[in-house]
Amino acid sequence: MTLTTQHIDELLDKCRRGDGRAQMEIYNKYSKAMYNTALRIVKHSAEAEDIIQECFLKAFDKLDTYEGTSTFGAWLKKIVVNYSINVYNKNVKYQEVSYNDQFRNAADEGTGITSEEEEGNPKVKMILKTLDSLKENYRVALTLHLIEGYDYEEICEILNISYANCRTTISRAKESLRNKLMSYEN
Repeated sequence: MTLTTQHIDELLDKCRRGDGRAQMEIYNKYSKAMYNTALRIVKHSAEAEDIIQECFLKAFDKLDTYEGTSTFGAWLKKIVVNYSINVYNKNVKYQEVSYNDQFRNAADEGTGITSEEEEGNPKVKMILKTLDSLKENYRVALTLHLIEGYDYEEICEILNISYANCRTTISRAKESLRNKLMSYEN
């Protein structure tokens, strides 16, 4: 076990005993990454902030169910991804009028890539913008696979789809992204 893992385990034990400082330290360590994860799915900063607050509350409340078979960060990320997808689906269901993406402020969009990297690399900016223009199921599947690093089995579980459907969706999403990027180059 690394020193960091031991430190996280100690903090988690303190959190189980209701230590507010330990909870704050865990929150400070993971909140930015979890915010970026939520933001990539729901595409709204205030909604992503609400999601991470709810997810941390759920995580601290259900900390006794954390078995340690994966890292705490992976366990927490799964909570955030599942909750974000649920919120996104609920919002889409009740959305009556679609908005025009050209009016969105690019600085408010979260991509998990720092703004310095995005500003410094126009290709990254173009790829992320093109990824956002894909059909929603393609965008979510590619984000989970390429950006978040989930494997097919994990994506199947998160999206509640079959393995074959997952592979097909990701394959088609990659092809769609590739075609859109090629059309921009021409």
